[in-house]
Amino acid sequence: PSHPQRKPKITASRKLLLKSLMLAKAKECWEQEHEEQEAEKVRYLAERIPSLQTRGLSLSALQELCRELHAKVEVVDEERYDIEAKCLHNTREIKDLKLKVLDLRGKFKRPPLRRVRVSADAMLRALLGSKHKVSMDLRANLKSVKKEDTEKERPVEVGDWRKNVEAMSGMEGRKKMFDAAKSPTTQ
Repeated sequence: PSHPQRKPKITASRKLLLKSLMLAKAKECWEQEHEEQEAEKVRYLAERIPSLQTRGLSLSALQELCRELHAKVEVVDEERYDIEAKCLHNTREIKDLKLKVLDLRGKFKRPPLRRVRVSADAMLRALLGSKHKVSMDLRANLKSVKKEDTEKERPVEVGDWRKNVEAMSGMEGRKKMFDAAKSPTTQ
């Protein structure tokens, strides 16, 4: 069944205009976010790093200041290393999870299932585990049929097979109706 050509809800030029507007807005938001990050960085550094006053300090005081700065640099470097290691671990974990998601989406073939004969007891044992104690004999509930009933000798009539073919097929009256309907049209 062919569907009539549906008119798109939005024209191509309108779609292009909206796309360009969205891109412009996204660029504006990105630039604003970048400026905010830079301002936050400057504020954080101004808060954490006091300005150095080196004028009028003696040699021993300058050496002590250098030792303090070196100790602070080592602490910050250790923190940076720890954060970097955590980031690497997280990115690796994210990558592994993405691969698992791709695998779970169904990129593998299901094996063809084989028919397995399982008794009712075995099936209940598999489903219920050790809780299953009652034996279910499904055949016990079946209706018993005597062999004599099924193997009764039926009288076999040997006769002409062509005799009463129409009667056997259930077409006895229909053929006459068909012939009656056919004959007026041929005249």
